[in-house]
Amino acid sequence: MNVLMETQMLPLLSGQGWFANLQNDLYTAFFKIGGLKLLFNGLKVTLLVSAVAVLIGVAVGFILALMKLTETKKGHRTVLSTIAGIYIDIIRGTPSLVQLMIVYFIIFKSQASLLAGMISFGLNSGAYVAEIIRGGILSVNKGQMEAGRSLGLSYGMTMRYVIVPQAIKTILPALGNEFIVLIKETSVISFIGVADIMKAGQFMVSRTYKAFIPYITIAIIYYIIIKILSLLLNAFERRLRKNDTR
Repeated sequence: MNVLMETQMLPLLSGQGWFANLQNDLYTAFFKIGGLKLLFNGLKVTLLVSAVAVLIGVAVGFILALMKLTETKKGHRTVLSTIAGIYIDIIRGTPSLVQLMIVYFIIFKSQASLLAGMISFGLNSGAYVAEIIRGGILSVNKGQMEAGRSLGLSYGMTMRYVIVPQAIKTILPALGNEFIVLIKETSVISFIGVADIMKAGQFMVSRTYKAFIPYITIAIIYYIIIKILSLLLNAFERRLRKNDTR
C-alpha cells in the first residue's frame, strides 16, 4: 500500500505530473475545443467595438465640448452648455454596465447586441472625450483667439484654423489614454451575448470546467494590447514634445 502511494506521488513530487497536467490542460483549452480560434475571433470583436466606440465618442465629445464652450463664449450659462453639462454628469455618474443594459434591453429591445455595445460605449466615452477636448481648447492662450479675430476671421473660422490645431497636441495623448481605458471597459460587453474575448474565455471555462488557463490567457492578451498602445502613446508624446522645442 505504501509502495503504491509512493509510486503515484513520485511524478507529482518531481514536477513531471504537474507539467504533464498543464500540457494536457493547454492542449484541451487551445486546440481540442478550439479555444485558440475563439480567442482570436473574440479579440477582433473587442478591438472592433473599441475602435468604433472611440470614433463615436470623439464625434459626440466634440459636439458636447462645443456646446459647453458656449458658456465660455457668452460669459454665462447657456441652454446648450446646460444640456451638455447634464449629459456629461449623468454619464459620468452611472456605471457603464448599467448604461449598456439600458441601451441593449430598452432601446434596442434585446436585438443587435454588437451595434448596441458600440453605441453604448461610444456615448459613454463621449462624455469623457468632451472634457478632454474642452480642456485642450481652453489650454490655448486667449491671445490666439484675439489674434484670429483681429485678422477678420469669424469665431468658427478662428476655432477651426487657429485654436483646434494647437489644442490637438494636448488632446491626442489624452484621447489615447481614453482608448486604452475603453478597451478594458468593453470586457463587460459579453453580458449581452457579444462574442468578444471575455465571451470566448467563458465558453472555454464551460467546456473544460477549469478557469485558470482561459482567464489568465485573457489577462495576458489584455496586458499585451494595453502595453503596446501605451508604448506607442509614450513615443507619440515624446515626438510632440520634441516638435515643441524646435
